[in-house]
Amino acid sequence: MNNSYKHSLSTNSKITQISVNRCFDGEQHYYSHESSSTKTPMTFSIYMPDEALAGRRCPAILYLSGLTCNADNVTHKAHFQQKCSELGIIFIAPDTSPRSSEGSDSNEVPNDERYFVGQGASYYVDATQSPWSKHFNMQSYIVDELYDLLRSEFPIHSIGVTGHSMGGHGALLLGFKFPGKFVSVSALSPVCAASESAWGQAAYTEYFGDDKSRWAQADAAQMIKKSGQQYASILVDQGAADNFLAEGQLQTAKLQRACDKANQPLTLRYQAGHDHSYYFIQTVINDHIEHHWRMAQMS
Repeated sequence: MNNSYKHSLSTNSKITQISVNRCFDGEQHYYSHESSSTKTPMTFSIYMPDEALAGRRCPAILYLSGLTCNADNVTHKAHFQQKCSELGIIFIAPDTSPRSSEGSDSNEVPNDERYFVGQGASYYVDATQSPWSKHFNMQSYIVDELYDLLRSEFPIHSIGVTGHSMGGHGALLLGFKFPGKFVSVSALSPVCAASESAWGQAAYTEYFGDDKSRWAQADAAQMIKKSGQQYASILVDQGAADNFLAEGQLQTAKLQRACDKANQPLTLRYQAGHDHSYYFIQTVINDHIEHHWRMAQMS
């Protein structure tokens, strides 16, 4: 393991380095830490170009993954490292939810047999209903705890947010709910109206109960309409042959209508022949990295 990069971590920091691998002109790192928001251990990957390894503050992209995924999926499959190396961008991928693990309080983390509810399916919201509310506080984890940790421990001067599927929903939702945190927003195949999709309705019934006002606050399209224009432009790519689009889970047209109502400039591209997979993500990820890089230069 290459330990060439040394943190300026205090002796009291609980962040633990799991691995380091040289990749293009930079390093791919993994870390773990105990989360006060989820009351479980959490992990994240972070790619740092050589500029960041040398201590220079760089723009960063926070990538939120989709249903059933963890930090490994995008880190291993999306092939973002070369473009981040070329542009000097940090790329961070947290896990999608708290999880059960041996020998800790996280054994109590609730789960569900449905893949679109429970572990791996947080929707990046703070649950209010038992048993989910004890651990499923991913909104607080992302925008408060992890955000502050990243800004304090790594050479970051700005953060943009992106994500895929459920993570695309998270990027749009959190980007417009907390615009002061992020300089840019993009999404790949996002769930655009979670409160009106079968996936989101199943999850939100568990996390929020029947309180539809909370459902509305956890719906990306509704949050955009409520918040109005927050960014010079946002970029969204959607595979035109995506079976989840055809099934009505993504409801991309509602994103367009929300942005129109909010006067939020949107570049929405339907990519012919592409599905929901990481092959699609590989195809468009460089455009998203460049989008965030351009927005960071304006910040």
